[in-house]
Amino acid sequence: MNKKDTTILLVDDEPDILEIVGYNLTDEGYKVVTAENGLEAIKKAKKIKPQLIILDVMMPEMDGIEACEKIRKLPDLEDTVITFLTARGEDYSQVAGFDAGADDYITKPIRPKVLVSKVKALLRRFKKEEGGSDSLKIGELIINRDEYKVIHNKKELILPRKEFELLSLLASKPGKVFKREDILHQVWGEEVIVGGRTIDVHIRKLREKIGDDSFKTIKGVGYKFVV
Repeated sequence: MNKKDTTILLVDDEPDILEIVGYNLTDEGYKVVTAENGLEAIKKAKKIKPQLIILDVMMPEMDGIEACEKIRKLPDLEDTVITFLTARGEDYSQVAGFDAGADDYITKPIRPKVLVSKVKALLRRFKKEEGGSDSLKIGELIINRDEYKVIHNKKELILPRKEFELLSLLASKPGKVFKREDILHQVWGEEVIVGGRTIDVHIRKLREKIGDDSFKTIKGVGYKFVV
């Protein structure tokens, strides 16, 4: 997908952010649509079906957390990448963002060129996933990387993008211990900086959906998938 065919929905209640970030993304060749609150973001997302949504957290009408949750429930937008862009860097805010289904979390202030670099990294990973064409079956768990689906005990599960990537990575080699730094590199990439609790949050959500016994924590090292 070319940049000119890539639509980014930029959502923030600060006009300066919309103008500066929007200008830099447009200058890179992306098509940028803006919204000023969560309600407007949902309405526009349904209409334009963007490849990426950059979403502020603290906004009037509807905040970014609630908007993200609602967007993640829309079948036409299940493959859309969502990253939060906000000045709130506390752990609880990041946890809430990932729980809502966000793929990444970027804190303000950030230089426009650095943000553009992060956007490129997010979209590159999205393209790699589109090119996948294999599936994995482990007992009652089926991971279809081509169709981006997970079947567990004959029931289809809807997983946010990063949960899917993390599950796919760990399940690719059952019993192998994946170090935390390797997980961050393979799932989040080198160009996106995330907090230390990011993996823990995603593992917790996967345990709730797949089963606590399927994931084992190796203290001080990382995680492994248990058959």
